[in-house]
Amino acid sequence: MAHQHDHDHRHHDHEQASGGRPEHDHHHDHGDVDWAEMGPLLEDQAELFTPLYERTLAWLGKEVTEPGLIVDAGSGPGVVSVLFAETFPGARVVAVDAAGPLLERAADRAARHGVADRFGTLAGELPSVLDELDYPADLLWASRSLHHLGDQRAALAAFADRLAPGGTLALMEGGLPARFLPRDIGIGRPGLQARIDVLEQEWFARMRDGLPDSVAVTEDWAALLASAGLKHTRTRTFLLDLPAPATDRARSYVAATLGRMREGLGESLDAADRATLDRLLDPEDPASVHRRADVFVLAAHTVHTAVRAG
Repeated sequence: MAHQHDHDHRHHDHEQASGGRPEHDHHHDHGDVDWAEMGPLLEDQAELFTPLYERTLAWLGKEVTEPGLIVDAGSGPGVVSVLFAETFPGARVVAVDAAGPLLERAADRAARHGVADRFGTLAGELPSVLDELDYPADLLWASRSLHHLGDQRAALAAFADRLAPGGTLALMEGGLPARFLPRDIGIGRPGLQARIDVLEQEWFARMRDGLPDSVAVTEDWAALLASAGLKHTRTRTFLLDLPAPATDRARSYVAATLGRMREGLGESLDAADRATLDRLLDPEDPASVHRRADVFVLAAHTVHTAVRAG
């Protein structure tokens, strides 16, 4: 979604790609983001993650039988929203996001894929915008949008309140940081991505602390779902494994992600790691991710589900 979150132009680079945003773009205030300009990039990146989402939705299809209404809370440009419509042909899907230009892309995508008659959009900030739904949801999907809400426990309770009896809440939160390169890439100090992970976690903690009404919680998602009154919690992790040599689309994703990290982390990186990233991002350098043969994409995203009592 494009709201106070990764779903602002931040954490959606390894992330969603959330259904639609770059997950690891943790580094810009969403107020500065031109969503009309960002939309094509976010859509392309989410499409790269389609194999992971397809496996996720196949699993959800075994958990949720014949949903009437599916809500994608934090949809971005609607790549996953449309996948839901295709996976559940009897369902109506509503894509929810705060960024109007991304919802326009979602609606256009639904039309191109022939599901516009079962597809709607809803613009506004989570979780309050969900009060505008005409009907309770049989499946509410929130891909890396919850962690951009200050009071996650209260937001989960609001999500649960919008479920129909027997409805399922599915959160994509957690997993593992994505990997794009071997530990030793032949330039700079080995372990570059592991060091970046530490800085990203520190950034994420500051982001959480700075959210309005921020409340610290232990990220035991099963316990948090249970505290919202939901039952039958389950967890499953899904992999995206795009081995080397990378496709052009995968290389573009890696370059865009590392570029945002380089820009966002800035002086937090030591000088040697900044120099290594600069070489990795220079299309003219044989060691760059644009040209080297060992670039890959390996990501793990975790989904937590729970059910509202019937």
